[in-house]
Amino acid sequence: MRYERLEVPSFRLTTAEILYHMPDYPGLLQTFVWQTDDVAPHFPRVVRFLDFWTHSLIGTLHSVTIVQADPCSAMRWTFADGEFTIH
Repeated sequence: MRYERLEVPSFRLTTAEILYHMPDYPGLLQTFVWQTDDVAPHFPRVVRFLDFWTHSLIGTLHSVTIVQADPCSAMRWTFADGEFTIH
């Protein structure tokens, strides 16, 4: 008997950095950062959000950068080398 391996979609923290043209000043770009849990490589939640953006919001999209967290990344700790006093 032969078993096929089924892939279970793994949701990972996904960050989308969206650059868009400001409606009143189309020559200026504004940044919007959005995070959600999503599945690579098709990113259905991000695509659904961008579809909503293009149909419901005024700002025209310029570019979108999508970054996804590693599922098993180790915690990284950094310690301060000094002490800073702020008045």
